[in-house]
Parts: sequence; structure tokens; C-alpha cells
Amino acid sequence: MTALAAAVDAPQARPRLFARKRVRQAVLIWCFLLPSLLIFGLYRIMPLAWNVVLSFQEWSPTRPATWAGLYHYEEMFFYDEVFWTALWNTLLYIGSAPIGIAIALGLALLVNSDIRGRDVYRTIIFISYPLMTVAVGVIWRWMFDERVGLINYVARSLNLVDSPIPFLNSFDWALPSIIAANIWQMLGFYMIILLTGLQNIPQNLYEAASIDGADARRRFWRITVPLLKPSLFLCFVIGMLNSFTSFDLVYVMTGGGPGRATELLVTYVYKLGFVQTKFDYAAAVTVVFFALLIAIAWAANRLSGGNAGAVESD
Repeated sequence: MTALAAAVDAPQARPRLFARKRVRQAVLIWCFLLPSLLIFGLYRIMPLAWNVVLSFQEWSPTRPATWAGLYHYEEMFFYDEVFWTALWNTLLYIGSAPIGIAIALGLALLVNSDIRGRDVYRTIIFISYPLMTVAVGVIWRWMFDERVGLINYVARSLNLVDSPIPFLNSFDWALPSIIAANIWQMLGFYMIILLTGLQNIPQNLYEAASIDGADARRRFWRITVPLLKPSLFLCFVIGMLNSFTSFDLVYVMTGGGPGRATELLVTYVYKLGFVQTKFDYAAAVTVVFFALLIAIAWAANRLSGGNAGAVESD
């Protein structure tokens, strides 16, 4: 009877043992995750939540907070012309990312081919990205300078223009000049990501397409572009995030001027909060800023197929 009872209890003991093991594993995992989650919640989630609450209040360091409801959003959408100017400039700035990605794709295709010195070309193209953004702003501010700038000097030496072009002091040229500087800085980073994607494409696909009679153009559009979608999407997201946070480049080159010609949402938020001390209104603009970021990222993901950047499990 004792042996029979032990045989009956043995199957019940195994699930308990496995359950205890799973509990111990779960506790161990949470012990490792908890410090990172606490830091993330303390420095990311809590400031974001407080910013959302602040956008519905009237608050300054010198007076207690009072509930304002949708007052700041009403002022922003219906009465603040500077907000719409900054929003339009930000969208133009984001829209320049595909231009840089297209140029980087051409360079990646070039340095991925069998040409002499391609490693040197890769280094030269990539070297712009590790530079500090402030240094990039200073360099391009000098290059675009109306009196001693390199671009105006070359243009006048070649008799392309009769008088210097005031790139950074012109309402028409200021924003394109900053966009050009931003594209130059990000070009090397885009190229490295796309080059990695190109090198991960199996060469037998190109060989099979060549045997079937596909020319270089068809191989590019039918093989290269579809298999590069995750890399292209990653470049766009990084370029979009860089456009949303390009405060230092704009601030060094133009400070948002002339007038509001290069005012972005990020520079406008800075001026509202730290120059005009309108922290509550700056919080409302930041909420719209964040919502715009999420919406553009979601739209880009949908346009790329809905699963760009996803990791396939074995």
C-alpha cells in the first residue's frame, strides 16, 4: 500500500516542483528588471505624466498651481501663430529626412560595390556623424557666412552670383541651410545602417534575377528596396527623432531666426519655458509635440508594411 501511494503522489509532486521553479525564475527576472524599471519610471514616466498634468494647469515657480482645463490648448490652436509657424517648420525639417536617406542609399550602394579604396570612402562619409552637433553648427555657420563663408567665396570666384547670399539672415534660405547641415551630419549614420542591410541581402537572389533576365533597375526595385525596408524604416525613425531634437544645431546657427524663419517646436518650447517662464504653456506644446511624434512614427510604420523593424522568432 505504501508503494502504491508513493506512485500515485509522484505525478502530483512534479507539477509542484515545476511550479516552484517557474516562480523562482519569475522572481529572479523581476529582481533584475526592477532597478531598471524604477529608474525608467522615475526619469521617464513620472516627468511625462507630470508634464501632461501641468499642461492643464496655470503654474509658475512663484505661485501655486490652479486648474486651467483646456485653456492652453485653446490658446495654442486658435491664437498662437508662432506655434503654427514652428509646427510647419518642424514638419519641413522632418520631411528632409527622406532626402538624406536617399543620398545615403546611393552612397551605400557605391561603397558596397567593388571599387578601389571603398573602406577609405566609408570612413570619410561616416566621419561627419561622430562630430558634436555644436561643432557642426559652428562649421556650417562659418560656411554659410555672408562675408567670409566658404560657399559665398566659391560662388563669387566662379561668377555664379554677383553679390553674397545671406543664407542664415534670409527668410528664404535660413531653413534650407539648416536642413543641409543636418543632412550632412546624419549622412554617415544613414549610410552605415543601409550598408549593413545591403550586406545582409543574399547574393544568390541577385544571381537568380540576373539569370532570369532582370536588369539592374528591376533588381534594385524588386530585391534591394523590399529587403531594405527595416533599415529604411530605422533610418527614418532616427532621422525623425533627430529632427524633433535638433535644438543645438538650430540654436547655434540661427537661434530660431531671422524672425521665426527657423523656429522649430523644440526651440519654441525652450523659449516658452526658460525665456518667457511659461512652463504651463510650454508643457501643453510639449504634449502636442509628443503626440505628433507618435503619430508620424505610426504612419511611417504602416506605410512600410506594418511590421518594419520586427524581429522574427525561430
